Amino acid sequence: MKARLPQGYGGSNNMNQMLKQAQKMQQDAAAKQAELEEQEYTATSGGMVEVTVDGKHFLKSITIKPEAVDPDDVEMLQDMIIAAVNGAVEKAVNTANEEMEKITGSLNLPGMGGLL
Repeated sequence: MKARLPQGYGGSNNMNQMLKQAQKMQQDAAAKQAELEEQEYTATSGGMVEVTVDGKHFLKSITIKPEAVDPDDVEMLQDMIIAAVNGAVEKAVNTANEEMEKITGSLNLPGMGGLL
């Protein structure tokens, strides 16, 4: 004896369409992720320290103006470097999250959104 599903629950066409949409979303997300990893994000601190990170959050460069180097106040320079690095990483994370949300909408799918 065959079990019968209520109307609207057995549509294999709907399921196939949803699977195709999910696969496309996953492909789009992977392509966007690769694109974002290639981008660079720059931030400055106090106008004296500038850092650049890539989309994988690796530090690419640091530029320190000579007037920022005060042997009597190394702590300030350290703080500016930390602030600039954190600012650049934050830009990378926010950009990635915004771009992934455009692809996935408000869905919270494993491996597709919420990069951090």
